[in-house]
Amino acid sequence: MLALKLAYRNLMGAKLRTWLNVFILSLAFVVIIWHKGVLNGWDLQARHDTIEWEIGGGQYWQDNYDPYDPFTIEDSHQKISTSIAQQIDKKTITPILISQGTIYPDGRIQNVLFKGIDPDQSILKIPSKYLAGSNSDEILAMIGKRMAKTSKLQTGDYVTIRWRDVNGTYDAKEVKIAHVFKSNVPAIDMGVLWLPLKQHQKMMGLSDEATILTTDQSSGNLGSFDGWTFKDHYYLLTEIREMIEMKSIGGYIFFIILMSLAMLAIFDTQVLSIFRRQKEIGTHIALGMTQRQVIALFTVEGAVHSIFAAILAAIYGYPLLAYQASVGWAMPAGSDDFGLTIAEVIYPAYSLGLVLGTTLIVLITTTIVSYLPTRRISKMNPTDAIRGKIQ
Repeated sequence: MLALKLAYRNLMGAKLRTWLNVFILSLAFVVIIWHKGVLNGWDLQARHDTIEWEIGGGQYWQDNYDPYDPFTIEDSHQKISTSIAQQIDKKTITPILISQGTIYPDGRIQNVLFKGIDPDQSILKIPSKYLAGSNSDEILAMIGKRMAKTSKLQTGDYVTIRWRDVNGTYDAKEVKIAHVFKSNVPAIDMGVLWLPLKQHQKMMGLSDEATILTTDQSSGNLGSFDGWTFKDHYYLLTEIREMIEMKSIGGYIFFIILMSLAMLAIFDTQVLSIFRRQKEIGTHIALGMTQRQVIALFTVEGAVHSIFAAILAAIYGYPLLAYQASVGWAMPAGSDDFGLTIAEVIYPAYSLGLVLGTTLIVLITTTIVSYLPTRRISKMNPTDAIRGKIQ
């Protein structure tokens, strides 16, 4: 208690020097919490949107399917078994058939993936209901806003598509763009043309076959099916997790630079304080304080900077971070064209663990940095210190 009182008195006596250090430390608090909050918010939004729009409770991939190898797509299809059909009837699985094709918007050639989906499905947020009503005379199709931008197609436009069926025969037909949807998930948008599942199966000559089986969120893994491999959320969200980790590493470098500046200021302050207060140190020792107690006094004095910084950060940081969390952080135009699941506005997510963890890290770091210069006190001769003699 005595050390805290003396530390408080000495810091208040330093005035401007103390508050400059406290302000720099408080900036470190606010910036670290803000940056980590933005990454947490991005992570939560990206995971939520990807689950809602693309992966549901998980996916069964046909054993030959590899999304990173286009040469596997031609053979990545399999007959829907009776057990799978029963799950489809229960609305716990929705099948998707994937094939390669070409579209010709305004006479231009553009390679795309055709994805067939059941118009009546409700597992994914994809608005497949707009594909209902397709028939042999008119096939309805659906694209995302990114695809609409690159192909310059709009709702109501007709476009010629060409494909090669399972027998290697090429065919072509006009389809009508029934709907242009907006999603934060580029994997279901960029270079993808959505078709009614039955029509797509008929075009390809693959009756009752599929490439991917997506389960609903409440079911997840429904067991094993011959010829299919289940992919859980951990596997399917790997890209998002690795991107957040990479961004976090970049943030840590920035934090280290910011903290280094703050710690350097505190270290210099402690060195100067010990140099200027040698008589005070000698007096304390002469009055009965041990050198260990004097070292503890100066260490606490330095550590109190972080306590003041936490209080100051709460005063101006809380309203700033709360406002940022409410209005979000608008991403620059074109950010969603890099293939990343990212919303137009990211809402930071802060947690009690983040705030307490940041406070603890800063407090420990400040205490260590404050202790390092005080080791010189143990080498001081009390008599020389009272006389102001520099050793």
